[in-house]
Formats: sequence, C-alpha cells, structure tokens
Amino acid sequence: MKLVEVSGKKTRRQFLDFVERIYKDDSFYVRPLDSEVEAVFDPAQNGFFKHGEAVRWILVDEKEVVIGRVAAFINKNKAYTFQQPTGGMGFFECIQNRDAAFMLFDQARDWLAAREMKAMDGPVNFGENDVNWGLLVEGFTHPGFGMSYNPAYYRAFFEDYGFRFYFEQVSNHLDLTKPFPDRFWKIAEWCMRKPELSFRHFTYKDADQCIRDMKEVYDDAWKFHENFTPMDISTLRKGLEKAKSFLDPELIWFVYHEQEPIAFLVQFPDVNQILKHLHGKLHLWNKLKFLWLKYRHTITRTRIVIMGVKPKYQRYGVESGIFWHLNQMMKHKPHITELELSWVGDFNPKMRALHESVGATFAKRHITYRKIFSDDAGFQRSTIIPVDTKEKALRH
Repeated sequence: MKLVEVSGKKTRRQFLDFVERIYKDDSFYVRPLDSEVEAVFDPAQNGFFKHGEAVRWILVDEKEVVIGRVAAFINKNKAYTFQQPTGGMGFFECIQNRDAAFMLFDQARDWLAAREMKAMDGPVNFGENDVNWGLLVEGFTHPGFGMSYNPAYYRAFFEDYGFRFYFEQVSNHLDLTKPFPDRFWKIAEWCMRKPELSFRHFTYKDADQCIRDMKEVYDDAWKFHENFTPMDISTLRKGLEKAKSFLDPELIWFVYHEQEPIAFLVQFPDVNQILKHLHGKLHLWNKLKFLWLKYRHTITRTRIVIMGVKPKYQRYGVESGIFWHLNQMMKHKPHITELELSWVGDFNPKMRALHESVGATFAKRHITYRKIFSDDAGFQRSTIIPVDTKEKALRH
C-alpha cells in the first residue's frame, strides 16, 4: 500500500470518485457535489485557509487501485483553545481493511504532529460544524443535506485505533403531518402576546442586515460554550450564496425584542433528495434536471441547520413562537412532510429538551472522536453548555 498526496487533476478525480466504490450498493448514500468537496480544499473559496491549512491523500494498493482516502487540517483559531493543540481529520473513506484504515489515520496524525498538534478530532470538516461533522453510528437512513454518512464498519476502525468519544450529536425527525403538542402552542401564544416581540422571516433585500443579526445572536448565545469562536460574516455570506438555488426565505426566521435581534432559526430544504440523482456532477444537463426536480416538489424534507437565542431571552418562549410561524408557512407547502432537527450535541441539553417538547423522535446519532497523540496526556470530554447561561449573561 502507498499513500499519494492529492496534488493534480488525476489525484483529485481519484479522491472524489472513490466514494463510488464504497457506496455502490448503498441505496441511502448521496454523493455530494464534486464542486462542494473541492471548495473545501480551495483557498480562494474556503475562508478557513486565512487561519489554517489542509492537505489530503489517497491510498493505493500494489496495482495502483485506490482503496482509501483522508484529509487533515488545522484551524489555528480553534486549535489552541483546547487542553492540547488539536487538529482535524476528515473525508475519510476506506475499504473494509483495518491496516489500510490505520495507515490513513497514521498519515493524518503524523502531518498534524509535525505542525505541533497534540491531538486530532475526527471525522470533522475544514469549515463550520454544520456540514461533514461526526461519524454516523446509529440511524443508517437517508442523510440530510450536509450530514455525514458512512458504512457501519468505520466505527470499529476509529475506536480500535484509539479515538475516544468526545461528544455525540443526535438528530431527531418531526412528522409535519401530525399536530404539535397543545402545550407547545400555549407557550407560543403566550410569547406572541408580548407586544415588544416581533417575528420576521429572511428576505434577500435585507440579506446583509439578516447576516449581521445572525452573527450578533450567535456570538452572544454561544459565548459561554467551550472553545467559542465568533461567527465569521464572510463565511455566512458565502454559505448563503451557495444555498441560493434551493434556499426558501420563508424557512429562516428572526425574533426581535423591539429592534434588538434576540433569536434566529435557519432551516434548509433537504436538497439531498435532488442531489441523489446528480451523482456529484453539476454540468448543464444536471442543472436542468435540478430545476425540473425542484419544480416537481421532489424535496419533501427540511433540515434545521442552526438555532440560537440570546441567553437573556431564553425563558421568553421565543423558540415556540418561531415554530408557530414556521407551522403557518408549512400550511402553504403541503409537499413538505418531514423536518429534521439536527444536530444537537450532548453538550447542549436545553436544545435537546426543545426537540422533545415538539414531539420529535430519534433518527440518527453521530459521534465526534478525539485522538490524543501521547498516552501520558490527559483526556477530557467536551463540556456541557451551562444551563444557567441567562444568569451568567445578566451578571456580565
């Protein structure tokens, strides 16, 4: 077996096409667009290169046939906020061969160690954690857009190599053909009677202001979480532009206390239901196919990508108010019958409680692992977001 760094057109194509071998008999797998994968490793498109670096490899056998792939990366803004300087590995795919898997892991580890990293998380993304994050270990059904999907045998590779459970991410599904619990609507009605609160959905004409409002809420809502880094405006803007072809403005909501932004929810149509038919390519014919399938309401699911509420307002019931407005919008979109609430880490018990309150049911479990390079170094799991974030915010 031999490792080859991805550096030219041939190796890039081999890196991308290897998934066809791994998932050729898997009816649930959805191949991401090749252009989206390539964008992760393109400094001109990925803003994380401003404060980081990334590299990728393919693994070939004695006949020069690709049998695995992996990438490694360092986000310097976050790497040094952990107990040990921590890099990342991801885009891992491998045949069912333990030696091959360990060779890929070794390569990522050695590259990171040479750059003074003492640990690596995986499988993760060189970007925000709403895409390509965590190893699927339970719920091997249709993956939502941006959600990781992999063969079940990968889990043994990670755990046998010495990766340890850092945190888990749970996704729940909500059947939109069934009514919400009555108690939930009572809270929503109570919230919406407050004259100082207003609810607005996203519009393109106000896109810049919406992006600024989202950053303000996110930075305030997540600042008490371990290893917090502020949301980047340019990353938000690029993400919005990429999603423009399938984004529905009526599925993205903001809440204001008088004129102050205090909460938001971002929900995307599950474009994977269309991408499944495109096999990673977006040439002219597939662009036409995309438009046709979109017109035919092929998309019947949506995915909540992220939600945030400023700690000061976390007992106002604004989440219920957002869901009330979403429910009103869904009445005009009867083709949408399922909502995925993803993903919520075990470090965020308040959001998990919200999932339960709307009647969502368990769907998928991902695990983000951490590998400490030294056996003598201590290991700490991800910390829980304090339940008293409102009180902390008031004290500050």
